[in-house]
Amino acid sequence: MNSQNMFDTIRAVPVVVIKDIEDTVPTLQALCDGGLPAAEITFRTACAAEAIRLGAEKFPQMHIGAGTVVNAAQAKQAIEAGASFIVSPGLSPAVAEICREADVPYLPGCVTPTEIMQALELGITTVKFFPANVYGGLSALKALSGPFPQVKFLPTGGIDLSNINEYLAFDKIVAVGGSFMMKGNIKENCEKLMEVIKA
Repeated sequence: MNSQNMFDTIRAVPVVVIKDIEDTVPTLQALCDGGLPAAEITFRTACAAEAIRLGAEKFPQMHIGAGTVVNAAQAKQAIEAGASFIVSPGLSPAVAEICREADVPYLPGCVTPTEIMQALELGITTVKFFPANVYGGLSALKALSGPFPQVKFLPTGGIDLSNINEYLAFDKIVAVGGSFMMKGNIKENCEKLMEVIKA
């Protein structure tokens, strides 16, 4: 599966932190029930790989990836666990190579022209833009799209129900990422999110 295929149906990617493996199934079930069958499970906790493995086994209909992947060892661990995509806060050529060999989409964090050029040299045309609100938000993305018309973005950071459609209206944005739908009742949050996107 390439990243564009995933984004044909998923316009928001929840950033999910699993601190206790027992939370994996109910969390992913809530996302599915709310109409958002995707999860970027972050490598910020000790049980991240186990959560990805469990999620991939129990929810084959979901797009379950690994986030906050900062080195080659984590990328290998995530892919072996069944991650269908890899996201990094920055750009790692070593992670890019592992993902290329495994045919797993890699979305590195790129916020400057230099980083985007490095991604393009690695054959990557869809990148994460993080933290979006700190690095200029939508106006920065529109400016960067001038010299890089072939690049698509997954902005994350500072995006919520109040501004998500402003981002998604820009054709260079494939989807938005965030954890805002993970606070409180996940199912209800996702239902509200899907209503806003459809509206």
